[in-house]
Amino acid sequence: MKVKILKKSENELKIEIQGSSHGLCNLLQKRLLEDKRVDFAGYDVPHPLASSPVIYIRMKGANKPEDALIDAVEKVKETNDTFGKELERVINA
Repeated sequence: MKVKILKKSENELKIEIQGSSHGLCNLLQKRLLEDKRVDFAGYDVPHPLASSPVIYIRMKGANKPEDALIDAVEKVKETNDTFGKELERVINA
């Protein structure tokens, strides 16, 4: 997986995630939209056969989109850990 910054300003960030799919982008978008600092978050796959997903974040006020993205990634990791532990518990029961 490789991340490429397409656009970066004080309150906007647009990145391309090569080697990713709708699953990761949809989860990141959901976590970003839960953040009160985020004005808009979305993603697009310009062409399903030849393009990598592009995530766009626009922030409210002077908040940095990089901070919101890092926070969203941390929340996704926590969710993944919780799911993994619960799955292991159910399988081993």
